[in-house]
Amino acid sequence: MSDTKPDAKTDDQDTTKPRQVRIAEGHWKAYKRVCDELGTTRAEHLNAYIRAVIAEQGDAEAQRLAVAADAEVAERRSRMHTGRPRKADG
Repeated sequence: MSDTKPDAKTDDQDTTKPRQVRIAEGHWKAYKRVCDELGTTRAEHLNAYIRAVIAEQGDAEAQRLAVAADAEVAERRSRMHTGRPRKADG
Protein backbone atom coordinates (compact mmCIF):
# COMPACT_ATOMS: atom_id res chain seq x y z
CA MET A 1 0.00 0.00 0.00
CA SER A 2 1.34 3.42 -0.95
CA ASP A 3 1.94 6.19 1.62
CA THR A 4 0.99 8.91 -0.85
CA LYS A 5 -2.48 10.02 -1.78
CA PRO A 6 -3.32 9.69 -5.50
CA ASP A 7 -3.71 13.47 -5.85
CA ALA A 8 -0.68 14.40 -3.72
CA LYS A 9 2.17 16.18 -5.48
CA THR A 10 5.39 14.22 -5.78
CA ASP A 11 8.88 15.64 -5.33
CA ASP A 12 9.45 15.85 -9.08
CA GLN A 13 6.35 17.99 -9.71
CA ASP A 14 6.87 21.74 -9.89
CA THR A 15 5.99 23.69 -6.76
CA THR A 16 7.61 26.24 -4.50
CA LYS A 17 8.78 24.81 -1.21
CA PRO A 18 10.62 26.23 1.75
CA ARG A 19 14.30 25.35 1.44
CA GLN A 20 16.58 25.01 4.40
CA VAL A 21 20.04 26.50 4.17
CA ARG A 22 22.59 27.13 6.89
CA ILE A 23 23.51 30.79 7.19
CA ALA A 24 25.16 32.48 10.15
CA GLU A 25 22.66 34.62 12.08
CA GLY A 26 24.78 37.74 11.61
CA HIS A 27 24.92 37.22 7.85
CA TRP A 28 21.15 36.69 7.70
CA LYS A 29 20.47 39.88 9.68
CA ALA A 30 22.97 41.87 7.60
CA TYR A 31 21.45 40.49 4.39
CA LYS A 32 18.00 41.64 5.54
CA ARG A 33 19.35 45.16 6.09
CA VAL A 34 20.86 45.16 2.59
CA CYS A 35 17.63 43.87 1.02
CA ASP A 36 15.61 46.46 2.96
CA GLU A 37 17.84 49.18 1.51
CA LEU A 38 17.31 47.70 -1.96
CA GLY A 39 13.54 47.68 -1.44
CA THR A 40 13.24 43.92 -1.75
CA THR A 41 12.98 40.84 0.47
CA ARG A 42 15.61 38.20 1.01
CA ALA A 43 13.40 35.67 -0.79
CA GLU A 44 12.89 37.95 -3.81
CA HIS A 45 16.61 38.78 -3.94
CA LEU A 46 17.69 35.14 -3.64
CA ASN A 47 15.22 34.08 -6.34
CA ALA A 48 16.48 36.83 -8.66
CA TYR A 49 20.08 35.77 -8.02
CA ILE A 50 19.27 32.13 -8.72
CA ARG A 51 17.57 33.10 -11.99
CA ALA A 52 20.59 35.22 -13.00
CA VAL A 53 23.06 32.39 -12.29
CA ILE A 54 20.95 29.96 -14.32
CA ALA A 55 20.69 32.47 -17.20
CA GLU A 56 24.45 33.08 -17.21
CA GLN A 57 25.81 29.64 -16.33
CA GLY A 58 23.07 27.09 -16.96
CA ASP A 59 23.14 24.52 -19.71
CA ALA A 60 20.18 23.93 -22.01
CA GLU A 61 18.43 21.64 -19.51
CA ALA A 62 18.88 24.15 -16.67
CA GLN A 63 17.47 26.87 -18.92
CA ARG A 64 14.48 24.68 -19.81
CA LEU A 65 13.82 23.86 -16.17
CA ALA A 66 14.01 27.55 -15.22
CA VAL A 67 11.57 28.61 -17.95
CA ALA A 68 9.12 25.91 -16.86
CA ALA A 69 9.50 26.91 -13.19
CA ASP A 70 8.88 30.60 -13.97
CA ALA A 71 5.76 29.68 -15.95
CA GLU A 72 4.47 27.52 -13.10
CA VAL A 73 5.04 30.29 -10.54
CA ALA A 74 3.36 32.89 -12.76
CA GLU A 75 0.33 30.63 -13.28
CA ARG A 76 -0.02 29.94 -9.55
CA ARG A 77 0.33 33.63 -8.65
CA SER A 78 -2.39 34.52 -11.16
CA ARG A 79 -4.82 32.45 -9.06
CA MET A 80 -3.84 34.08 -5.77
CA HIS A 81 -5.93 36.85 -4.19
CA THR A 82 -5.61 39.21 -7.12
CA GLY A 83 -7.33 42.13 -5.38
CA ARG A 84 -5.47 41.93 -2.09
CA PRO A 85 -2.51 44.29 -1.68
CA ARG A 86 0.88 42.94 -0.73
CA LYS A 87 1.47 42.50 2.99
CA ALA A 88 3.36 45.43 4.54
CA ASP A 89 6.69 44.73 6.28
CA GLY A 90 6.83 44.92 10.00
